[in-house]
Amino acid sequence: MYKRGFIKGINLGGWMSQCDYSKERLDGFITEKDIEQIAAWGFDHVRLPFDYNIVQNSDGSFIEEGFRRLEEAVSLSKKHGLRIVLDLHKTAGFSFDHGEEESGFFDSEELQEKFYSLWEEMASRFGNDTENIVFELLNEVTDEEFIGRWNKIAAKCIERIRKIAPTVGILLGSYHNNGAREVAALDVPFDENLIYNFHCYDPLKFTHQGATWTPVIDPDARQPFEESGVSEAYFEELFSAAIAKAEKDGVTLYCGEYGVIDRVPAEDVVKWYAAINAVLEKHKIGRSAWCYKEMDFGITDARLDGCRDELLRYM
Repeated sequence: MYKRGFIKGINLGGWMSQCDYSKERLDGFITEKDIEQIAAWGFDHVRLPFDYNIVQNSDGSFIEEGFRRLEEAVSLSKKHGLRIVLDLHKTAGFSFDHGEEESGFFDSEELQEKFYSLWEEMASRFGNDTENIVFELLNEVTDEEFIGRWNKIAAKCIERIRKIAPTVGILLGSYHNNGAREVAALDVPFDENLIYNFHCYDPLKFTHQGATWTPVIDPDARQPFEESGVSEAYFEELFSAAIAKAEKDGVTLYCGEYGVIDRVPAEDVVKWYAAINAVLEKHKIGRSAWCYKEMDFGITDARLDGCRDELLRYM
């Protein structure tokens, strides 16, 4: 992603995904003032998670109002010198969030066809702006059992996109919620414009301490940075398989999400970002922090007012 200018980004989580989809939310959660702030902080791109139901009805037809919102987000970003990743955060039949009532995608040709059709429509509307836009096919495939089918679905989807948008960048992640080690399970890339994508919230007991939405975390437990085991060497080892896979296949590597929950003391947040940033920078891995505002990880939160300038140096 470095060669495309997607180096230092931030997620617009909670705007068009993981939300109530109300007009108030869609109209006002992120405004031009926010985009201006992101650019002023030195970011070069944003990642915009959006759910299929913003732009696609249950029968597979398209919602013009939803596409208008995506087009406005793209235009606003470009106006302020920002590139944009358009990330399908939820598709018909699958969500990384088990609380969503979506299932069956990996076994249903009908649901897969809706997915292909949506990306063909995205390609026809956005796929020729290759300097400013990158597509992300699907956020965080979860279970290992899906990877064989996911590799086939992704290859078919890319083939259909390529008939419309031959050179647009396409991000592809593996199972275990875009795990870094799991990048090795992806098939050899379809073409030179594919980018391997991973997310990093490791170690989870540090970055998600206090989280109430995952059973693997005791919400009452706390872990100081000094007890987390985090260091540059830790991230070097964690990313080594992904780096090796990308080098072997001649593919660019990108970290689409990484961050620390708002229950962690600000000074420990900075230490974690400093350690991971050193490794991302060393290996020229473009990235997008989670996230700009709220969503339990927002960097605009008042708790970070005293250290935000330092934090931004490590993002």
